[in-house]
Amino acid sequence: MADVMRETGASIGLFYLLPPGERLLRLALMCGVSREIAAPWTRACVDSSTPVADAMRHGHLVWLDSQEEVARRYPQLGLVLPYDFMLAAAPFTSGTLVWGGIVLLWPVSHPPRLTPRQREAVTTCCERVADLLERAADDGSPLLPPEEPWSLPPPLKEADPDRVRAALDFTERLPVGCCTVDLDGRLTFINSAGAELMGADAASLTGNRPWEVLPWMHAPVCEDSYRAAVVTCRPTSFTAVRPPGTPLLFQLYPDDSGISVHITPSTQETVAARTPASDEPVGAMALYHLTHLAAALAEAASVHDVIEAVADQIVPAFGPQGLVLMVAEEGRLHMIGHRGYSAEFLSPLDGMRLTTHTPTTQALATGDPVFFSTFADFQRAYPEAPRYKDRSAWAFLPLTASRRVIGSVALSYDRPRTFVPAERALLTSLAGLIAQALDRARLYDAKHALAHTLQTGLLPHALPHVPGLDVGARYQPAGHGMDIGGDFYDLIHAPLATTAAIGDVQGHNTTAAALMGQVRTAVHAHAAAGTPPGDLLTRTNRLLTDLDAGLFTSCLIAHLDLVHHCAHLATAGHPPPLLRHPDGHTEVLRLPTGLLLGIDPDADYPTTEIPLPPGAVLVLYTDGLVEIPGTDIDDTTNALAQYLTHARIQDLDDLADDLIRHAERSAPRRDDIALLLIRPHPTGD
Repeated sequence: MADVMRETGASIGLFYLLPPGERLLRLALMCGVSREIAAPWTRACVDSSTPVADAMRHGHLVWLDSQEEVARRYPQLGLVLPYDFMLAAAPFTSGTLVWGGIVLLWPVSHPPRLTPRQREAVTTCCERVADLLERAADDGSPLLPPEEPWSLPPPLKEADPDRVRAALDFTERLPVGCCTVDLDGRLTFINSAGAELMGADAASLTGNRPWEVLPWMHAPVCEDSYRAAVVTCRPTSFTAVRPPGTPLLFQLYPDDSGISVHITPSTQETVAARTPASDEPVGAMALYHLTHLAAALAEAASVHDVIEAVADQIVPAFGPQGLVLMVAEEGRLHMIGHRGYSAEFLSPLDGMRLTTHTPTTQALATGDPVFFSTFADFQRAYPEAPRYKDRSAWAFLPLTASRRVIGSVALSYDRPRTFVPAERALLTSLAGLIAQALDRARLYDAKHALAHTLQTGLLPHALPHVPGLDVGARYQPAGHGMDIGGDFYDLIHAPLATTAAIGDVQGHNTTAAALMGQVRTAVHAHAAAGTPPGDLLTRTNRLLTDLDAGLFTSCLIAHLDLVHHCAHLATAGHPPPLLRHPDGHTEVLRLPTGLLLGIDPDADYPTTEIPLPPGAVLVLYTDGLVEIPGTDIDDTTNALAQYLTHARIQDLDDLADDLIRHAERSAPRRDDIALLLIRPHPTGD
């Protein structure tokens, strides 16, 4: 990370890891930016519309050269960071595996394109990281992201004590104010003139964010100017009015280690940052975080998506150390998500009756939020309520959607908290956003469950036991959306033959699912009658063309001859099967391919004989297992064959799970996957 920041001249760097078997990217390391600014992007789903997720999905660098380009391609990012900067995102890949990615930012003074040397530095960084992560995973010790992202400090500059003293004397002699602010916005030094202009002593300012300790700097423009300086690495300025009426001009000069600030009296009252009437406004950071959460909840489809967005955004962005999200069902409160609490502490609270006397049920009963600024206030109202660790302030917010209270969210803080009116309004708005998203997501989940029941109901509930044969099968629905897939598999054991079938109906809707049921029924009936593979496809093809459904189907039929240790295969435009030989090497079976079913009633489907000795594994699958947008499907199929060669094969169910996980690690999957594995026993087993 340090190398690529130095070699490219980037001002900000974000380093993401994708833990094995997960679909949630996590920020592991950051440089040149505070944790508070980076909070909305500490976690991101691999399916989300972000530069790093897109770079991982497509396997190449994403480059954004202007604020306009950011807003056009990533409106959510443009809303929260409405500043001028340039951005590059690149993935950590090895073969077909994706391990994470890196995001780098430059000020707009950077040329409109990366130089060849910079691009090479980014490529080298990604290759080194991918190699390191792959070796760690192969050794059984995968490198996992920390619970909280680490901050990479800027390179230390050697300081000559004499120069330090001279610089300090210089600042004290200046008639104007100057101070330094770190990347987190906290003041680290201020000269005497600066403290006098700001009307405070240096000790009370040092270590704090000025806009948090000085009421007259509470206006959002102050904090927003700091954010703009950090993100763009360009000078910014603003004017704030110190009571009773002294306008001060603040000029910010950032670099990769912090911000130098020049403070002078100003006469530009027309652009002054006046404090709103409430005298307790919400900071710019909170407003941006609220905007980001609103955009994230708008994209959340399922209840799980809403829970992840709420839990991942609120705790890092809005200040609480703990969060509990609950829904009301059948007279009880059920916990659906939490952060910052142990499961042991929360377990007794799950399923509590709505008649129980607790702050959560009070908020639900009245529909009004409940705030406790100190532990004493909390204990006075609820003396028997449990306290988690040293939590010292709480907010219990009802979730109201369409005038119905559907649940609650409880926030807890490690320190006493005033909960000024502006913050209470902000948290109440937050609860409203969550409630609307949760209500919508519950309806989505109900519809999705119905669709999934229809889909899985058309697949075999269990595969028949065939003497002399091991089988394993999996069906994996698409990762996102309401689509119902048309993928199917079957194993038909009849007196005349044992036949394996796999297929994929074009489309993702109820029509495709219904047609899939008809195709599977036709295949099953013909296979049970002992129809050879080529003839079986021919007859099924005529049925589909007669139905004129307007959808086409790929299908592969394998007639298994366990006595002669061979198989007869015919395919209608289906992905080629894989055959792992007993010695371990795997080949892609490039069979003569007939047309997809449902196109031409007179299409011909030739049959091919292959050896299938005991111990060999025949792998039949649908294209969801190997299809990656922007990647040649032959390359991903060959990569799957290579992976199968080195896989440890004992139980076929374990192998099926392993192949599904391999596919999900390679890239986010947007299509269903059907998988059927076949292995003959040695004679007599």
